Formats: sequence, structure tokens, C-alpha cells
Amino acid sequence: MFKAAMLFILAGLAEIGGGYLVWLALREQKGWFYGIAGATILILYGILPTLQEFPSFGRVYAAYGGVFIALSLLWGWGIDGRQPDFWDGLGAAIALLGAGIILYAPRG
Repeated sequence: MFKAAMLFILAGLAEIGGGYLVWLALREQKGWFYGIAGATILILYGILPTLQEFPSFGRVYAAYGGVFIALSLLWGWGIDGRQPDFWDGLGAAIALLGAGIILYAPRG
């Protein structure tokens, strides 16, 4: 369970961080280096979920979506200074609960 959580967090940071660098390059004209660095990090994001031990691509990416929601709100708070409100927190908690159900529900 710890390995799965760490891989989801690393994938989320790679996706958000890589996307943010591309954003800076294209939307805020920070330079091509930001875009290249972001694209490289996004390749890493594409690799990390394949290291999960869950057998289903769809379930891994569906569960990752819940982690991505929570990490995106934290990124926005830490980098952009946009503090999540109650509803953001509730939505993220529901998404994480859903991710847990998708991955760990007993199946026959």
C-alpha cells in the first residue's frame, strides 16, 4: 500500500510539475528550457503508473485521478497561493475515498 501511494504521489508531482513548466514556457514566455524540462518530466509521469502492481490499466488511472485532484489543490495552494476552501477539501476527500474503493474493494 505504501509503494502504491508513493508511486501515485510521484506520478502526480511529475504530471503537475511538468505541466506547470510547459505552462510557464508557453503562457508566461519563460523560455524554451522550461518547456523542454516540462516535457521531459511529463515522460517520467507516463512511466511511473506502469510501475504499479495493480493489474488493470483502467483502475490504476481511475484511482490516480483521485490523487491528482488532491495534489492539484495542494500545488495551487503552495505554488499559486490559492488556499483550498472547505468544498475543495471535501471534493478531494471524496475523490481519494473513491480511489481507495477502486483499488482495494474486495472483488470476486
